[in-house]
Amino acid sequence: MKYEGPIYRPPSEAASLLIQATVGCPHNRCTFCMVYKNGPRYKAREVKDIKTDISEAGDRYGDRVQTLFFPAGNTIAMKTDDLCEVLSFAKEKFPTLRRITVYGSSQYIHKKGPKDLRRLANAGLSRIHVGLESGDDLILKRIKKGTTRKDQIEAGNWTMDAGIELSLYVILGIGGKERTVPHALETAGVLNEIGPDFIRLRTFVPKINTPLLADVQSGSFRMLGPHGVLQEAALLINEIQASPYLTSDHYTNYINLEGRLPDEKRQLLEKIDTALKQDENSFRPFFIGTE
Repeated sequence: MKYEGPIYRPPSEAASLLIQATVGCPHNRCTFCMVYKNGPRYKAREVKDIKTDISEAGDRYGDRVQTLFFPAGNTIAMKTDDLCEVLSFAKEKFPTLRRITVYGSSQYIHKKGPKDLRRLANAGLSRIHVGLESGDDLILKRIKKGTTRKDQIEAGNWTMDAGIELSLYVILGIGGKERTVPHALETAGVLNEIGPDFIRLRTFVPKINTPLLADVQSGSFRMLGPHGVLQEAALLINEIQASPYLTSDHYTNYINLEGRLPDEKRQLLEKIDTALKQDENSFRPFFIGTE
């Protein structure tokens, strides 16, 4: 099996077989992301090469494969015909396969539209991991996300309507001190409009070689401290009326939050309230990310 460039997968895909379908990210402009800033440039691998890797993995692992993840950064951007062919082939080769997942941004999901999303679902796509980041249009523009609140909602609804599970990622603190309240409120509003299966919390950490790190260092972007991030998380969670499973399964977060909304909302808010009583120096220190 062949791999090119950085290969990332969500923590929830830790047990998944990784077969690379695309290289890089076709957008690659987000100001907070360093993953593909130095390349490689985006491309979709040839279908025959992907199928060769699937066949090799099938011969090697047989019926041990239950979940499959197709890196790299925005595999939903593949041509629909090609991705459908790869999905169907994977289902043939792995008889015990329960889930096939990809990364995909709202921008490229929106370009697919409802019809192609239904085709992908019928071919076997089970779940899309989407970096929502924020529901605030001003923040989305500042971080050069390439999408809008409206398009995020439509893309999310089309995905859910197609029968594909949706895992949305929110970056706490991505609006800095200036936009913390709008970020929490607008993001909760988008989540309520979509009603995703999962909400996964991340905390903003400035990364090397990114424009947003330069803004932090110049003082034009004022980061939230641990208490500010936790207060933002509490406001976000309090405003969510949908029924997703919420988790903070990532090393960037100050505390672990995990539970089903709205049933466990009170327990989650109590955990945040307890953490807010701690001295800020007791949380993980500030650091600049390198991966």
